Amino acid sequence: MGALSRPLALAGHFQPSPTLDRLVKFFNSVPSLDKLLALVQYFSKVLIWFLLRAGRTSLAERLNNLGVPVADLRILLRFYGLFPLIQWMIRIEHDKSASGAPFLLNIKRLQNLALVFYYPLEHAWWLAYHKIIFMSDERMTRCSIWSCRWWALYVALQFWHLASEWSILKRRRRELRVDGEDVETVQKQKRELKAEGDRIFRETLINVGYFPLTLHWSIENSRFPDVGVGVFGTLAAFYELSHAWRATE
Repeated sequence: MGALSRPLALAGHFQPSPTLDRLVKFFNSVPSLDKLLALVQYFSKVLIWFLLRAGRTSLAERLNNLGVPVADLRILLRFYGLFPLIQWMIRIEHDKSASGAPFLLNIKRLQNLALVFYYPLEHAWWLAYHKIIFMSDERMTRCSIWSCRWWALYVALQFWHLASEWSILKRRRRELRVDGEDVETVQKQKRELKAEGDRIFRETLINVGYFPLTLHWSIENSRFPDVGVGVFGTLAAFYELSHAWRATE
């Protein structure tokens, strides 16, 4: 009997798949996995809202039972976040291209400082919430709120950063030389400017999605509805996920 006729050789009936290779590459990345989990976490809140309005309480509860551990896993995955943050902080200080835009560099420094406070506070809250470390309920609440306030500061600074980048991009578009340049060079510059504009637009939408959430979680006893968290979170997660998927091409 041939090798393919044996059950252990069943995979031999299939050909190597570029799509499967791309999926493996995607899921091997913690940031990419986080973006997929974020879409599950936030979109489930929207579905739960519709299910409750339709009287499908049992299904809504089961979906919530999925969303809660997904959100918990995302926090656990962020425990590694300080390492790429430190790497990024070092990199921007040695990036020669940033020397021409000191204003943007200073915004990045402020954002990094906000994350330096955000991560440890969130980690402490998570460890206390799961009773791995001891912390009073009041202190645990303060850790949660202040971690989100630092995150809110980061997102607010990102609006400033994106607005500055957009201003620079508009200037570059005005300064784009057409006369005296060969067609291929001009087209390449136009493609680069378009890609930069698309990136700024995408990151602005992501920021618009996250900003209400940061404010909501920064306020004790906030009345922001859970479906609102789902809608804005889904907006941010969708654009983050689509970009992460395209990056695997």
